[in-house]
Amino acid sequence: MRFALEALLVDVPDEQVAEACSFYRSRAAGRGPADFAELKEARAKKPAPRAVVPPPLEETVEAAGVRVPVRVFLPADGPPRGVYLGIHGGGFYMGTAAQGDERHRALADALRIAVIGIDYRLAPEHPWPAAPDDCEAVALWLVEQAETHFGTSRLAIGGSSAGATLALATLLRLRDRGVVDRFAGAALRFGTYDLSAHTPSGRLIADEYFIRAYVGHVPDRDRTLPDISPLYADLSGLPPALLVVGGEDILLEDNLALAGRLSAAGNDLELRVYPAAPHGFTGHPTALAATAIDGVSSWLSERIG
Repeated sequence: MRFALEALLVDVPDEQVAEACSFYRSRAAGRGPADFAELKEARAKKPAPRAVVPPPLEETVEAAGVRVPVRVFLPADGPPRGVYLGIHGGGFYMGTAAQGDERHRALADALRIAVIGIDYRLAPEHPWPAAPDDCEAVALWLVEQAETHFGTSRLAIGGSSAGATLALATLLRLRDRGVVDRFAGAALRFGTYDLSAHTPSGRLIADEYFIRAYVGHVPDRDRTLPDISPLYADLSGLPPALLVVGGEDILLEDNLALAGRLSAAGNDLELRVYPAAPHGFTGHPTALAATAIDGVSSWLSERIG
């Protein structure tokens, strides 16, 4: 049996696809830092996030012996009806929770939910398992404290790129602890799920510096650990998941492989592949990106209930 990629593409207006194609033709192709020196330079050049109103609450939460800074967005109109745990991308080595402030403020107000952004520790200064340890700690804190702090125990999780990888790793840890059923859904945007280079899709990114920064201290044979490469996990017993990826993303095959494994494991899964879209497309100023983001918000709203 053969499948055509076109059958998986989300049906979006032709003008949005045309606009996206024009935008990407005019945009120079980017690449990530090739070493630590370039990483430090890229971090220094990254512009400060724009302020949002009202601003988030900055707190430090603790669970499982780990303390993690978080940014908390409460809805402007009434008490939250759920809590969304958002994990930022950046190759495990760049970015902060503040880079999601605009998106998280809009999401909190639109869905009337509390949104939590995590400032997990970054590689290479803090390689694996620091980042998943931090994400698990905040998730456990929500499992234990969401009702007390926010008046609701309805939880969801998500992230983009490395954030999606960490979100899935967090869910696997919570499942093994027996508390993953507290999460009603996971919205995962273009994550990287094989860091071992053992699959064809994994080999496409095998030489990227972000992998050396994050798991360079782990022998190649051990990078199939589910906590590093969730594609190799027992994926049964997870909450409903939405996978969003672009049809031109280098991680497309990785996401398709994960979608197949999640579905085969009996999970409730929805896969959305957007045409003419490269990696990170939901962060770009196109109508196609806005459509995808609106779709994620609607999906989360339905799951939070």
